[in-house]
Amino acid sequence: MVTSQGTASVSFPFPSVWGIHSSIAGRTIIWGTLSIHSIIDNRVVGTVNFRGRPIPINGFWNENTKQIAFDSPYATFSGNLTIIDDQQSRIRHFILQGRFLMKPPSLQAGESGSWIATTDIALNQFPVSGNAYTGQLPPVGAFLTSNILHQHQNFWGRTI
Repeated sequence: MVTSQGTASVSFPFPSVWGIHSSIAGRTIIWGTLSIHSIIDNRVVGTVNFRGRPIPINGFWNENTKQIAFDSPYATFSGNLTIIDDQQSRIRHFILQGRFLMKPPSLQAGESGSWIATTDIALNQFPVSGNAYTGQLPPVGAFLTSNILHQHQNFWGRTI
């Protein structure tokens, strides 16, 4: 089962909020939240929030290759989706990770780095056949971004 809007089928739930972490040359530059509001006909619409102000993003999702690409006014992001089922804790981890390129008017224009964003749900809420990997541990960045996401949710006193 996949989430569907328009003619797009998507392997992860939306609307959804993800913890996001980015680094250049292995140094953390920023972390925050990525919100994917909709995916209609493979077009991604949402926001990224690194400093308390949501910044609009627009991009594309390719369900066949599990690839996402989106732009903000300051950077271009591209990445791939991995889904990991943790049978013991009954959690499904959704992990987007890839590369980004800073662009003007950012003071870091021309610099590139890596990013990882994660969200998770109860394993029985969103069954995905053939895409989930069981028995595999998520990358360490998944735990960091998961903590960021849950601290953000607790900070505001509500679940987003």
